[in-house]
Amino acid sequence: MTKLSVNINKVATIRNARGGNNPNVVQVALDCESFGADGITVHPRPDERHIRYNDVIDLKPVLKTEFNIEGYPQKSFIDLVKSVRPTQVTLVPDAPDQITSNSGWNTKEHFDFLTDIVTEFKEVGIRTSIFVDADVEMVEYAAKIGADRVELYTEPYASNYQNSPANAIAPFLEAAKAARHCGLGLNAGHDLSLVNLAYMKEQIPWLDEVSIGHALICDALYLGLKTTIEKYQECLK
Repeated sequence: MTKLSVNINKVATIRNARGGNNPNVVQVALDCESFGADGITVHPRPDERHIRYNDVIDLKPVLKTEFNIEGYPQKSFIDLVKSVRPTQVTLVPDAPDQITSNSGWNTKEHFDFLTDIVTEFKEVGIRTSIFVDADVEMVEYAAKIGADRVELYTEPYASNYQNSPANAIAPFLEAAKAARHCGLGLNAGHDLSLVNLAYMKEQIPWLDEVSIGHALICDALYLGLKTTIEKYQECLK
């Protein structure tokens, strides 16, 4: 079974545009769970331009599914995650001012730094995942670091899917095989959608989790949140 974790950052972006608490981020997360999501993902950034640190704190005690917090492991992020103790932390190499993630970690170059961070989170019982490109060497070094999982950065797959699904999936399939060989769990995320998700699941059936936000929230504007989540779950069956 591949779990669907709904990233609710875009919901917070809409709320923050007007101030106040509409839409209510916590209520949307609970609705996602009731509509069939297997988990909730948030990415709190230092400028809190979408998900705020307080949102993370408010979500933890009420969620019934898996809670995934992703972000760059600066001290404030590390302190937040260790305080909240989510199911999973996903380490991404984003600079504070990036609009969105656009690459994975070079796990070889940042081996010592990531090893220290992963060890710190695992000591308090938090499953750790490292965001990587579809590169076998980066996957192998993530395993050497001691991560529990890798999350494959899937924007290149999504961009190339329309031209040739087989060519688009090829490097991801090799990276996924490497993860399985190394004993790593396997997540995927970024620009996955109703257009390309089912094919990825078909080609890599041992995917543990996909984290989807932007496309899912866009689809929900037309289809409604409940129907959208149901359609994404259908892609994963």
